[in-house]
Amino acid sequence: MTRTLVLGGTTEASTLARALADSGADAVFSYAGRTAKPVPQPLPMRLGGFGGIVGLRAYLRENDISHVVDATHPFAAQMSRNALQACAEAGVAICTFERPPWQAEAGDTWCHVPDMAGAVAALPQQAARVFLAIGKQNLAPFAAKPQHYYLLRLVDAPAADLPLPDCTVELARGPFDPAGDLALLRRHRISHIVAKNAGGTGAVAKLTAARALGLPIIMIDRPRLPARRVLGSLAEVLAWLSHVSDA
Repeated sequence: MTRTLVLGGTTEASTLARALADSGADAVFSYAGRTAKPVPQPLPMRLGGFGGIVGLRAYLRENDISHVVDATHPFAAQMSRNALQACAEAGVAICTFERPPWQAEAGDTWCHVPDMAGAVAALPQQAARVFLAIGKQNLAPFAAKPQHYYLLRLVDAPAADLPLPDCTVELARGPFDPAGDLALLRRHRISHIVAKNAGGTGAVAKLTAARALGLPIIMIDRPRLPARRVLGSLAEVLAWLSHVSDA
């Protein structure tokens, strides 16, 4: 018997879920539970964490999972590390379904930094108006520069006070379009953008809008992960699953 666990949270994961459901595959879709109302999927869904490597390894064995597709966000590094280790210990095949990172184009002004601390350091000392396009999990480091105005765009309203003294939250779920993001940046008189290099099309509009306005982007590079099998298209993932199933 073959059974697939899809570690989701991205557009790629949802696309894979639809393909697996259409083919009648035995598969489960897992959300980490970062959003209050996750997008429904055409597969049986599981919400919440596994409890680290030990918990995930136990889940794989107890649920007869034969292979795992890690289609989490490129910055969900801990989940990806846990999945690689748990699969290795449980003898389960795993691949990563990951979109390629964005690349700077003519007219872009990017400052590459390795992490959140680097992004904070790269912000100017004088007061600026910053679109902090990084979600809600890593806001605390930016409290070190309270002189800035911060714009946040979140899927869910914050459940607690934010650590930033001068900020505005806009609630929205992507995909976003260049015209809308251009209007957003103008409305808030944004001077700088901090973004994770997530890749894909759902959030690329802010880069297009920034290019049109000549705004600098502090681009946080993806975290380094152990060597793994990375596939970039649905066709590649389905072919890999078919190969594993037949092995």
